[in-house]
Amino acid sequence: MSLTLRIALGCTEAILDDDGGLKRFYQVADILSKDFNIDFRRKEDDFDSIDWDFNFHGNSLTLHYNIYTGVSLYPTHTKNARKNENKAVVELANVLEGKLISMDMKRHTA
Repeated sequence: MSLTLRIALGCTEAILDDDGGLKRFYQVADILSKDFNIDFRRKEDDFDSIDWDFNFHGNSLTLHYNIYTGVSLYPTHTKNARKNENKAVVELANVLEGKLISMDMKRHTA
């Protein structure tokens, strides 16, 4: 797993795990819930993708899962994203990457 940033959606999208499945999505959601006290305000679950919206320090962000592209994080308003929302994606993704790597290392050494 390595963090990748892209701007294909018209905003900054952080690819947290391009090979991640549902289990990884729920791990990230759990970290956001427990470590950052985040409540997901809108949950949309479709056949092949999931979008859960939340606020992080006044920024509207979306945790996204797709069976083809993995787990990512981006501003909810994609093309209309504010500069600080794009910045929040990068900051939060960096912290999440560290936590996920730590979780993976603990699991492999156990």
